[in-house]
Amino acid sequence: MMNLLFMSFLVAASASAWLHEFKYLHPSLMLSCFSAFFLLALAIFQHLKRQTSEVYLVDFACYKLNDSCAITTNMLVEQSKNVGVFSEESLKRIRKIVDRSGLGPKTYLPQAIMQSNPPKVCLDEARKETETVFFGAIDELLEKTWVQPKDIRILVVNSSMFCPTPSLCDIIVNRYNLRHNILCYNLSGMGCSARVLAIDFAKRLLQSHPNSYAMVLSIEITNTGTYLGNNPSMLLSNCLFRMGGSASLLSNHPSDRRRSKYQIIHTLRTHMASDDRSYNCVLQQEDEQQQIGVTISKDLMNVAGHVLKHHITSLAPLVLLVSEKLKFLVTFVARKVLRLKIETYVPKIKLASDHFCIHTGGRAVLDTMQKSLDLQDWDMEPSRMTLYRFGNTSSSSVWYELAYREAKGRIKKGDRIWQLGFGSGFKCNSAVWVALDNIEAGSMKNPWRDDIHQFAAN
Repeated sequence: MMNLLFMSFLVAASASAWLHEFKYLHPSLMLSCFSAFFLLALAIFQHLKRQTSEVYLVDFACYKLNDSCAITTNMLVEQSKNVGVFSEESLKRIRKIVDRSGLGPKTYLPQAIMQSNPPKVCLDEARKETETVFFGAIDELLEKTWVQPKDIRILVVNSSMFCPTPSLCDIIVNRYNLRHNILCYNLSGMGCSARVLAIDFAKRLLQSHPNSYAMVLSIEITNTGTYLGNNPSMLLSNCLFRMGGSASLLSNHPSDRRRSKYQIIHTLRTHMASDDRSYNCVLQQEDEQQQIGVTISKDLMNVAGHVLKHHITSLAPLVLLVSEKLKFLVTFVARKVLRLKIETYVPKIKLASDHFCIHTGGRAVLDTMQKSLDLQDWDMEPSRMTLYRFGNTSSSSVWYELAYREAKGRIKKGDRIWQLGFGSGFKCNSAVWVALDNIEAGSMKNPWRDDIHQFAAN
């Protein structure tokens, strides 16, 4: 801000010095001219600053696998029996979890897991899964946006469970022959909220690198996350997590505003790992037989609710409608200053968004979020349908949900979209977008295009 004031002052002073050459101008008129030039210069510089700081989502792609990787819930239970490592008690638990999970009859897992006995849980198959999903999503994204790989200046990749050498970023750079001076960032171990976190990271990078494109990729490799043991708290990941991923192209080119779908308004990250209960509720470790798995604590819902409360406390001032802020202020003053015996108004944060994309952690997670945020079934429909159709694709799930709304033709110009992700640590991250135009249903390639008619009505 000080730089803007200083530059505006210089412009105004220069203009006034030029006007001073006209000796007949009255001092009061000179002062008026100086003020006018100062305000004009300040407005111009503020406009230019705002233009360079705006970050747009040109487009995104969610990868949909072919039917060779499709799996039903019965197939999952049957394959678990055939593996030969799960006890009868574990198999009963798997069946119980699957029946209550909210997953539908057709989700996706790698062939190395579903069509091999025992499952091929190895580095080679993890690489194959990575390349299948990432290359498919990136190819679709480049086709949609008409951006050349050489034009991409920033690359951010997130995958919690799989971090090979060379890195995931290196795999992408090698495949698409990206520029030699590309800024690459590989985020690992960040959990299911990593995609929203990656967007926040890319946004900050774009704000310091004008006229740039950033590609953000999100995946969770199910091969490396497969658990072959009988610890009850580690079986959940086998039942919920599915194969999938997404790619997004962000831009700060002012000229890209007209062709972009969304503009990012706010991002916010809340990190509670300093609290032991939050830190330990989702933890990768070895069981008694040295089998690696992810322990998911029974305390997860309580931790999620606690983190969400802190997160919304920070987010609300940024996104709340003015009317909601005024209602809160009036009741607060009435209570504290006028000593009236009335309840403090609780602002309705759901009124600040038109659409909600809440991470598909599972049916219990979605139930808790719906109750906590006081959302209607219509608000939660994209999350529940994504869980049903694609399962928990980890951090990329919020993009399958946004694609669902687009496929339904629900996104209109000016609509606000709130993406909310949760992840190990424990973390809660938000990204709030505004639609720059109406999104016509069926106008572009979409993972829901072939079967959107099977789901709830508009």
